[in-house]
Amino acid sequence: MNVEIAALSQAATWPNADRRTRIVLANQFMTAGLDKEGFEFFSALSAQMQGDGLVLALTGVFQSRLEGQAEEAIAKLDAATSLDLGLPHYFRGISLARLPECAGRAETVVADLEFVLMVKDQFPPGFMRPVHAALSQAYDLLGRTDDATRARGRAGHLTTDYWGNPEDGFRFASQRLIEHAQGVYVAQGYDFSDVGFVITDNGVVAIDATSTPEHAAAALRELRKVTELPVTHVILTHAHWDHVGGLDAFKADGATVIAQANFPHEIALQNSGPPPLGYYLPRGESRHAQVTPDHLVDHQETLTIGGVDFTLIPIPGGETDDGLVIHIPSLDVAFTGDMCMPYLGSPTLAEGSAQGLFEAMQTVIGLRPQKLIHGHTALTENYTIEAFPGLLAALRDLEQFIDTGIRDGLTLVEILQLNHMPDDLKTHPVSVMPYLVTRDNFIQRVHRQRTGYWHRQGEGIERFTSPELAAALDLLGGKSSVAFSTAGLDLARRGEHALALHIVDLGLLSHAGAPELVDLRQNLLDSLVARNQTLSPFKFMHYAARANLELAQPE
Repeated sequence: MNVEIAALSQAATWPNADRRTRIVLANQFMTAGLDKEGFEFFSALSAQMQGDGLVLALTGVFQSRLEGQAEEAIAKLDAATSLDLGLPHYFRGISLARLPECAGRAETVVADLEFVLMVKDQFPPGFMRPVHAALSQAYDLLGRTDDATRARGRAGHLTTDYWGNPEDGFRFASQRLIEHAQGVYVAQGYDFSDVGFVITDNGVVAIDATSTPEHAAAALRELRKVTELPVTHVILTHAHWDHVGGLDAFKADGATVIAQANFPHEIALQNSGPPPLGYYLPRGESRHAQVTPDHLVDHQETLTIGGVDFTLIPIPGGETDDGLVIHIPSLDVAFTGDMCMPYLGSPTLAEGSAQGLFEAMQTVIGLRPQKLIHGHTALTENYTIEAFPGLLAALRDLEQFIDTGIRDGLTLVEILQLNHMPDDLKTHPVSVMPYLVTRDNFIQRVHRQRTGYWHRQGEGIERFTSPELAAALDLLGGKSSVAFSTAGLDLARRGEHALALHIVDLGLLSHAGAPELVDLRQNLLDSLVARNQTLSPFKFMHYAARANLELAQPE
């Protein structure tokens, strides 16, 4: 069992576990193809938690996926809907739709899932794609052809709001303008990053500026439905391209641009780095930023703009050393940029620090805001102020754990596989998911910053190219493409899709175009896209780009 499933399984058994932890665990079991293991886990948990509708429903979900157990599974799903309203109906509708002829209960599928659509705001983001897929099948069985066609146009197998394509980049949410507090708006889904707008008495203050002028202009057009006031200031939370690339669209009215004092250094670092991952930027977009702020902030200061006080706080940075927190005390809102980006710095740049993150989080906790607005939709939804105390304690514990592992001579992979779950999380259930999203990347960053490039066990002492490894494995496999596909299939059945993909990619270097390897590779990429949709957006984006996946905007 992989470490993510093991960690989620541990957290899901805690008495006060967050429901989302159990839902994400179920998704991990499903996308790994571990239906039997999922049934065994939730069946045991349901025996301990009798009367819990969600856990019983998830038990029924996995049992329905096992051969010859549909009748017992449906009985559990029916019982779950009598215990709880909402998620059990979702899971019953989805599960029945997977069975042949909807198990003769197409009307139940429609009733369950049309109800879900009516109250969709009460469900996690992205859940509606599978709802439409299931409804299309039930509608067909009931002869509702037009409804089935419409549902198929909105269907999908992913359970997130993610969408994008190689030409226009990746987005975390459907395009929308959300008001988080009076006069405080956030445009989501117009770019990889979000952009904030604060309406003052005499103008608009923009927080960050997306990746391109076109994306920034589209977000601004949406704001124009609320106000025609000019953009007087743009405050940049840090220098990453997805937050500064569209700046020109906001400067038409002569806006003052404000950033942290280390901003020029961070721009230079970014411009000297490697190309970004996957769909991070629209295809062909320059990644070399030329931005000169009008005002640099080197200590905490307060600006009064249009009657609104903006407290600007430089932070040493969980992601970059030019982070800037914008606190609006009168509205109990803090814009935090990407200080909590769960990669402790961009995964493709040498930046970010554990101590910088701890200091930044402690600073934000001290502000006591009611609402945190991060630079990306997924961060705002998961890294809430309520999660901060438990997350900070857990990450401090994790840092000590890593230090101990390094002193004991463990390799990076060995530390990752120890699957560390701090005890603090047991009393902070809302911190479990942000911790797990952050954990492995945090370990990798800290380990690389505190060790060299040779390890006593031999890691790093010799390097081999992929063609060299492919040739060696080809010798082991008798120079047959079938050996690679057999190994890949066996690994996939065990839930080891990433390792299977690596083997298949090596096989294709020795057996280019082998049909069995080409088809298996695509299936593995599809599985890895689904598996990483909740725990690792950058991995999701990486595998989606490798699969040339185009995701339409959810409706």
